[in-house]
Amino acid sequence: MDYKGLLHRAILLLTVPGKAWKEIAEEEDRRRVLSAFVYPMMGLCGLSVFIGTLLAGDGLAAPVFQRAMTSCCAVFVSLFGGYFLAAYGINQLGMKLFGQEDDVQQAQQLGGYSLVVTFLLDIIVGLFPGFLILSWILQFYLVYVVWEGVRVLVAIADNRQLPYTVMASVLLIACPALIDFVFDKLMNWLD
Repeated sequence: MDYKGLLHRAILLLTVPGKAWKEIAEEEDRRRVLSAFVYPMMGLCGLSVFIGTLLAGDGLAAPVFQRAMTSCCAVFVSLFGGYFLAAYGINQLGMKLFGQEDDVQQAQQLGGYSLVVTFLLDIIVGLFPGFLILSWILQFYLVYVVWEGVRVLVAIADNRQLPYTVMASVLLIACPALIDFVFDKLMNWLD
């Protein structure tokens, strides 16, 4: 795993998204987003939540470890399911509302790299839960990252870029949050 390249890509997407998206557009294998970016970032999110829960835990070791494992799984499931659900939605709505071609790989590439904001905020909140409210506000930077990605990756008329960006951003923010909410309710119900 190339963590140096992963960090470079994440920082570039956050600081100079236009330049990052131009590099991404030149990649020959668009499925590379999964193994080179999305899965490692999900793993780092899960690891940070696991460590943060262990460090914040009080009491006996076994219940704290169980809570840490459950929290780690919840983050991973919400990001994993949310990513694929959002990519599917971006592709389907892109075809139905914007006349796009059926291109799941493009939707996965756009969604995977745009989730850099969510991934990094989940890593920070996993280690420092006090930043949760601030992370909700910073989550909307994802809209700008998506905007830059749509301009470079998606062949769409200029007057349709904003609605496409809003649609993709809503899906990328809402899908992981929805799955997290459902997973949390299921875990509370099973307790």
